[in-house]
Amino acid sequence: MTKIADAFATGKAFIPFLTCGDPDLETTEKLICAIAEAGADLIELGIPFSDPTAEGPVIQDANLRALSVGTTTDKIFDMVRRVRQTVSIPMVFMTYANVIFSYGADRFLKTAAEIGMNGIIVPDVPFEEKQEFEPLCQKYGLDQISMIAPTSHDRIRAIAEQANGFLYCVSSLGVTGTRTAITTDIGAMVKLVKEVKDIPCAVGFGISTPEQAETMCRQADGAIVGSAIVKLIAQYGRDSAQPVADYVRTMKTACRNAQ
Repeated sequence: MTKIADAFATGKAFIPFLTCGDPDLETTEKLICAIAEAGADLIELGIPFSDPTAEGPVIQDANLRALSVGTTTDKIFDMVRRVRQTVSIPMVFMTYANVIFSYGADRFLKTAAEIGMNGIIVPDVPFEEKQEFEPLCQKYGLDQISMIAPTSHDRIRAIAEQANGFLYCVSSLGVTGTRTAITTDIGAMVKLVKEVKDIPCAVGFGISTPEQAETMCRQADGAIVGSAIVKLIAQYGRDSAQPVADYVRTMKTACRNAQ
């Protein structure tokens, strides 16, 4: 079975994000296959939630579109089962604590592992409360991905010491969304992490252009892109697999250029 470390084994990683069920799960399935083929190293799959507090308007709208067509956690699990027959790269769920609790934490994490997921990102569970899910993640062989923010300097070492899979470096304060410029000193954040633990660091929040991806990958081990991809899906709907795959190919080349 793939491991999250595999995503970073051959160089700088490109990590795209999709909201499952936007515009429908059949399209999500096609998108996963298309972006894996286009060079994605790891895929983040968002499980839609009615109040996604870490997300900006673009991904909030995607959550609402997905919920409006009846997307459920069980339907997403079934979709992943199908995808895993052909897609072998690492995949992680990004979702909110309420989604996991309402499903039943043990049942959710056990099923996620059984269907071939590699980890979870839960942005509304701070480091100090990671024990909510960490024992169950360990029990089922999932990595709980920790996030570090520009304001976390005093906490970065502590978070890094206990990190699993990779560290999600938040490039900008606020919610997700594209940014014209990223001014955070990502290099300094990554340096603090590496002093404590040899774990990959990928940068997300605000990256949308190949230039930004290349710049971030010169300072870190990978780039994460969500809103720019979700915008393409909003634009092209059920015909979005090809334009999104073309975009992923361009971004993966930019990451590779930063080797």
